[in-house]
Amino acid sequence: MSLVKRCIAEFIGTFWLVFGGCGSAVLAAAFTADAAKIGSNTAFPLGIGLVGVSLAFGLTVLTMAYAIGHISGCHLNPAVSFGLWIGKRFPSSDLLPYIGSQVSGAILAAAALFIIAMGKPKYDLGPNGLAVNGFGELSPDGYSLLAAFIAEFVLTFMFLMIIMGATDRRAPQGFAPVAIGLGLTLIHLIGIPVTNVSVNPARSLGPALIVAIFGGHTLALSQVWLFWLAPILGGLAAGSLYLSVFSEPSLERERQPVETGL
Repeated sequence: MSLVKRCIAEFIGTFWLVFGGCGSAVLAAAFTADAAKIGSNTAFPLGIGLVGVSLAFGLTVLTMAYAIGHISGCHLNPAVSFGLWIGKRFPSSDLLPYIGSQVSGAILAAAALFIIAMGKPKYDLGPNGLAVNGFGELSPDGYSLLAAFIAEFVLTFMFLMIIMGATDRRAPQGFAPVAIGLGLTLIHLIGIPVTNVSVNPARSLGPALIVAIFGGHTLALSQVWLFWLAPILGGLAAGSLYLSVFSEPSLERERQPVETGL
């Protein structure tokens, strides 16, 4: 598969991840209905909440892994690309094209989500809009910069360990998307209260950029450096560890030069 086709797949896949994951948080997490329409004077919740948002992020990866895993490897995440690169699963020449495609898909998804959200009367794109990631004031539960960094590093590290292990040739074949999707679901169940969970620099940049451009709120954009640094370091650490400790040299020599994650 040509690099252009693989980058198009990464663009579409990352769009789906941000649109589906962040969209579930923005549009459905706290949705309420007017019970007066069925004879009551109060509103009642129909939203999916934290569990639903976590599941939505996992489902976006699971569905795209089956849809484009055989095309691009379904990275959808610069931290994953870096982790697979250092783990000798991905060529360095493809890093920048993949990351550019992922970031572009995330930005377009955030823009589309913003347009939809604006269709709701009295919608306000505040500094926390579009499910941006953050620490301190932007943390859902007020967690500090250090706590956010450690959480993002550890969660990304474990995400890459799941990816590296599930896609190892010695692992049961055909089940990697399930393990990876459920892994991302668990990561969100743990980390949403801390940072809204990134583990993905593209996912963080897209919403933060749209909130800054159309809402005039730049706090999330000023904090986005952490959500590039911590996930990429976590991905590099996991990829390096898996290669040095768990990989078999004979299998690594048999790998095709452009073999990717899924």
